[in-house]
Amino acid sequence: MFDAIDFILNVAGLLLWLNWRSARLDPFTRGIPATLAGTVRRAEPMRLKRWHFLAALVILLFFRALLYNALGPAAEWTPRLNLVVVQLAFPVIRGHTFLSILSFSVLSFLQLLLVFYLWLLIIAVANRRETSPDPLHKLVLVQLGGLARLPLTAQLLVPVFVVAGLWMAFHPLLVYIGVTPHVRSNGVLFAQGCVASLMLYWTVKYLLVALLAVHLVITYVYLGANPVWEFINTTSKNMLTPLRNLGLRFGRIDFAVILGIILVILLLFILPDWILRVLDRTGRTIWPQ
Repeated sequence: MFDAIDFILNVAGLLLWLNWRSARLDPFTRGIPATLAGTVRRAEPMRLKRWHFLAALVILLFFRALLYNALGPAAEWTPRLNLVVVQLAFPVIRGHTFLSILSFSVLSFLQLLLVFYLWLLIIAVANRRETSPDPLHKLVLVQLGGLARLPLTAQLLVPVFVVAGLWMAFHPLLVYIGVTPHVRSNGVLFAQGCVASLMLYWTVKYLLVALLAVHLVITYVYLGANPVWEFINTTSKNMLTPLRNLGLRFGRIDFAVILGIILVILLLFILPDWILRVLDRTGRTIWPQ
């Protein structure tokens, strides 16, 4: 139950973050006289300012930590961050302090935030050749900011360095509260951060399967004209570009979508799980020690 509540509150925090990021683009709040939108004024004063969203996010993360700290021990619930190759446990019993739970609250939100932005980045990479992006893709580019304009290699490597940097920054705190042991060198610490970044790319499988599955449905079932369906169609077709040259269309049936879903399941679901089981069975790990 607590894990579900944590996810819901993380989504609420993500919405606050997106509102904070997007508020500066509201033409009514910018009020630039040189544009038509800048000459328009609201009928009533703006009640929420941009910083209100960020303040609400901070309050949310703090007060949910209070909730976890108060109710967690009674429910014998231990907050955990799943980094695929390693799990970080933040015990709420046996004398662990509020700092441990607050750290989990912040890091849990950061994990979802990083996953969300990686998904946006994957979508931007898939649609990078679109010369006339639709409104939804423009929203993706706005959220990514300068990251959307970087070369492809840099775009794929930035998440690795971001996660590694965050891991190195938070490591002293995690050692202090007893979540992770101290490491012998900064090189090992950086390597741990790079391995932790695999967690982000591991989640891309859910995005790919969802996009391709919806694309498969709306290809053969008319669900009405909707910008969302058009966006998903465009993104999915761009993702399937390498398979289009294989001649997998027979009549009205395009097997490229089905093959794409099968490849995602094999390469991103079954293969990683098999590798982890083999490592666990042989007592090995890719986590640097």
